Amino acid sequence: MNEGLMIFLIVLGVAAFLAIVAFLIRLYIRPKLKIDNKPTEEQIVEEEMNRILKPVDDEKTAEEIEDYKDEEE
Repeated sequence: MNEGLMIFLIVLGVAAFLAIVAFLIRLYIRPKLKIDNKPTEEQIVEEEMNRILKPVDDEKTAEEIEDYKDEEE
């Protein structure tokens, strides 16, 4: 009977140790994951638009587009 209790306590101790280690890893690693330079939604949209749209070769049209962007902001 005493041997069964010791085995149970050892298993319980190992499980508690693993739980504490997992908690500490999550506590210290999670803030570092938030620091990663994740692009903002605006940056993602701009990159996709630049990838899909063709550049404007005509200078007059390019100036009109720039003026429109300036007015929008």
